[in-house]
Amino acid sequence: MKIARIATVPFFLFNHLRLQITELARAGHDIVLISSAGPEVDRFKEIDGVRFVRIEIQRKISLFKDFVSLWQLYCLFRKERFDIIHTTTPKAGLLGAIAAFLTRVPIRLHTFTGQAWAEMRGPKRQLAKLGDKLTVALNTRCYADSNSQIDFMVQQGVARRDEVHVLGAGSLAGVDLRRFSGKDPNAEKRQHLHELKVPDGHLIITFIGRVTADKGVRELIEAFRELQSQALPCSLLLIGPEEYDAHLLYQETNLADLANVYLLGYQPNPERWLAVTDILCLPSFREGFGNVVVEAAAMGVPTVGTAIPGLIDAVVNNETGILVPSKNVPALTQALTKLLVDADLRSAMSAQAYLRAREQFDASKLNALLIEEYSALRDEYLS
Repeated sequence: MKIARIATVPFFLFNHLRLQITELARAGHDIVLISSAGPEVDRFKEIDGVRFVRIEIQRKISLFKDFVSLWQLYCLFRKERFDIIHTTTPKAGLLGAIAAFLTRVPIRLHTFTGQAWAEMRGPKRQLAKLGDKLTVALNTRCYADSNSQIDFMVQQGVARRDEVHVLGAGSLAGVDLRRFSGKDPNAEKRQHLHELKVPDGHLIITFIGRVTADKGVRELIEAFRELQSQALPCSLLLIGPEEYDAHLLYQETNLADLANVYLLGYQPNPERWLAVTDILCLPSFREGFGNVVVEAAAMGVPTVGTAIPGLIDAVVNNETGILVPSKNVPALTQALTKLLVDADLRSAMSAQAYLRAREQFDASKLNALLIEEYSALRDEYLS
């Protein structure tokens, strides 16, 4: 089959779907990747049977640019005559759904990975919700990466329960167990901590994600300040691309005055840092699932996160990690303290997280489920 996978930026396709795209190509499908430009584009040339087409898609609303993107998608779909269009990310999902519907692409799919409007208010929230409703209405089938995300969408009136599905146990594409292959903090793997001048004996708390307010970065920094006031021997690694509000967050939290915090930016090999991490912290306000949680789990790292849709599927509270209310610094501080001071609890959660990740979120199993799904849809709509 001829399949287009579409996202707003190539970072999403390469970092979250690379293994899935590789498996689809190996299964004999003709894969075309569509997104805006980005440094990851050249890496797709390494995958046989995969082509890349650049169409600039803005993350924010821009009527003129959005119309240009829609027209380019429409023209491309008419030319290529895809069997399947499968989108991810909100703007790519909406524009892709409209263009695919207008060009009568037979199988139109979208995967929701969280609702950007969850923290919005007023007309902007309603407009963004309308975009998701249209995405559901125009597609043949929609998916979400967690069951609790579906519950949230149904509660908010975005979709009916029978309109959105989860493959397997959830997550966007599972965990590549060859990359995330267990925690082994030997001397070689800890060398980069020495290069950062992390104090010997410190436990490592790591955040991996977009550095922005709705990922709970402000609350994490404030909680870490409390940990330091208790003289707990720990360091904090902030890993991920800095969003437009990152430096304002640093100013508001007086981060420059805080010791043992390391701003590492985007890291192409997060497994390198998870190998020396003791606790993953993801105090996000909204998530579709939080795939970094199961990547960490596959390396024996428990998570302190927030009890929100998505993360309540990724973390089994008090078994593979601890969940706390979002935007609650005292609760976040208490959970981190509990894991820092109780080595036995940390070890028990590490073991449970490791087993669960391997049993339920192996990428090879989830990729096989997606290939089966594509085949079933082909038989239903193309035969």
